[in-house]
Amino acid sequence: MKIKDGFILRTICGENIVVGEGLAQVNFNRILSLNESAAYLWQAVTGKEFTPEDLTRLLLERYEVTEERAAADVETLLKVWTAEGVVE
Repeated sequence: MKIKDGFILRTICGENIVVGEGLAQVNFNRILSLNESAAYLWQAVTGKEFTPEDLTRLLLERYEVTEERAAADVETLLKVWTAEGVVE
């Protein structure tokens, strides 16, 4: 899995927002907003291949959370990223 080229994370008015660069990614009907932990994961894997297990490990290294909670959060996050078309 990898974040698709052309999508970048920006902080706008204190919010972490994923934006598309170039006309192919422009969709003004939906905005992908990321909370602090999702933005951390985005930054950690940008430009790299990753697995759900990689994301779970990153959460466990940074936050005091159980492995089960981290894995469940990663599953939910990847469903959103997939539905929004920002990963391949």
